[in-house]
Amino acid sequence: MNDPHDASRRTALLTLVLAAVPTFAWRGVAAAGFSEGDAAQAVRAALERGSAAAVQRLGRNGGFLDNPSVRIALPPALQDVARLARLAGQQARVDELVVAMNRAAEAAVPEGRSVLVQAVRSMSVEDARQIVTGDDQSVTRYFDRKTRQPLTLSFAPVVARSMQRVALADKLDAVAGRAVATGLVRREDADLKTWVTGKTLDGLYRLIGEEERRIRQDPVGTGSALLSRVFGSLR
Repeated sequence: MNDPHDASRRTALLTLVLAAVPTFAWRGVAAAGFSEGDAAQAVRAALERGSAAAVQRLGRNGGFLDNPSVRIALPPALQDVARLARLAGQQARVDELVVAMNRAAEAAVPEGRSVLVQAVRSMSVEDARQIVTGDDQSVTRYFDRKTRQPLTLSFAPVVARSMQRVALADKLDAVAGRAVATGLVRREDADLKTWVTGKTLDGLYRLIGEEERRIRQDPVGTGSALLSRVFGSLR
């Protein structure tokens, strides 16, 4: 029969080990009586929760548009054109264009959930270690490396359909059509499908990172014993 005092000592030792410098904390998991697999499982669980929360927050009306940290602005090549349009009394058209871009992003995000989940579930122990011992951008870098290419392929047609639904091409033409036609703006620089797709992914990765940090700060709030044990000890 397990001695509860032994269990308490093991938990206390894990807390001391994991509260130290993160790299040594990770190496000390096994010595404290917990496997690296347990720690990696906690990271996967945190990121799966974080991914689901990020998709839910962004994949709704206003998910991008109403969040200043991820709101999609016009590409740099169109900024001067937009300023001239505003001076010419076309502020409403510029605003409509920005709203349409963000609506396209909001419609695309839910399509990426399965790719994100697969990336999390296939995470190796080494991947998890790098995230735990890395900086605030380690989660963003992991998802960028693992999912940007497949998500770009899956998001692009969704963004294109959404652009058609919100008449994004017409709104772009109203603001910058003449500048593109006369060569003042290169057509490739006004490619809003590529721009919106890339910025959608940037916003998604940013929010996943924020959710992961929130879970680390309040692991008990997740209701998961494993997350509370591992991330609670890392605090």
